[in-house]
This record gives sequence, C-alpha cells and structure tokens, in this order.
Amino acid sequence: MNLHNQIKQLIIDCLDLEDVTVDDIETDAALFGEGLGLDSIDALELGLAIKKEFDVKIEANSDATKAHFFSVASLASFIESQRV
Repeated sequence: MNLHNQIKQLIIDCLDLEDVTVDDIETDAALFGEGLGLDSIDALELGLAIKKEFDVKIEANSDATKAHFFSVASLASFIESQRV
C-alpha cells in the first residue's frame, strides 16, 4: 500500500469514519474545514495515530504542523521528510 493510501486508511480507522473509503479522500483536498471536514479534536487523534504509526515527532500548535496536516499529500511529504 502506498503512503497516501496508508494515511487515508489511518484517517478512516482512527477517526471511525464508517461511511468513508480510501477512494473518497482526495489526496490534495483539505482535511479540515471545507475538505473532509475534520475538526481540532480529530487533529489531535490523527496526530497521535500518525506519531504511533510512522514514529515521527509532531510539534503541537506550530504553524508548520498546521501546514503538514493540510492534506494527505502534505502529511505524506512530512512523514517522508522525517524518515531519514
């Protein structure tokens, strides 16, 4: 499974999005607000899941972190940059 789909499946699993499939989540679409419609509590849960799944360090409440969480594509770039 490629990283984008892995992240999409993680979003679905950790947030219990029962009616959403990997194909429903657009790679470049916003995860919060008008895109997938996630909120700040979802962000916390997703952050913890990503930290656990990919063993990356995520700084809470930084502008860079907000940018990383914009979309599946930006999350994938961030995770890849942390895998050194």
